Amino acid sequence: MIIGIISDTHIPERAKKLPKEIFEHFSDVDLIIHCGDVTSESVLNDLEKISELLVVSGNMDYMNYPKEYEITIENFKIGIIHGNQIHPRGDTLKMKYLCLEKNWDILISGHTHIPMIKEISLENKKILLLNPGSPTVPRYPLKTIMKLKIEEREIDAELISIK
Repeated sequence: MIIGIISDTHIPERAKKLPKEIFEHFSDVDLIIHCGDVTSESVLNDLEKISELLVVSGNMDYMNYPKEYEITIENFKIGIIHGNQIHPRGDTLKMKYLCLEKNWDILISGHTHIPMIKEISLENKKILLLNPGSPTVPRYPLKTIMKLKIEEREIDAELISIK
């Protein structure tokens, strides 16, 4: 399964529309995850034209989406959050403990606008922390999205820069 991951689009407040490259990079995905701060249903309408869509609410969203979502893909339990008062906001230690509490193998989050791919090795398991950054309002030198490939119990996370 190939998953497109995006977060913190902030349209139309901080950008007019999604960069066209996103549609090219996500053309082969089976699922798109938006980690919050969508701020416009038009973004979701555009993304739904590509693939099935899963959305969590961010601190800037007025839409009524869950603050937390959990899915299982090939026996990997994946937690999806934005990062707000009740969830960690980029604090990897708190994110690790949230994964242990919820028994998540992967945590996908947003909020920071800073991309992250971090693997944490524990005695009996590994935890993968992912953040796609932002394709419109980065706090990192590059605008970014992410793709996650899960196949035959293997995980490959790829950060993709957008112009």
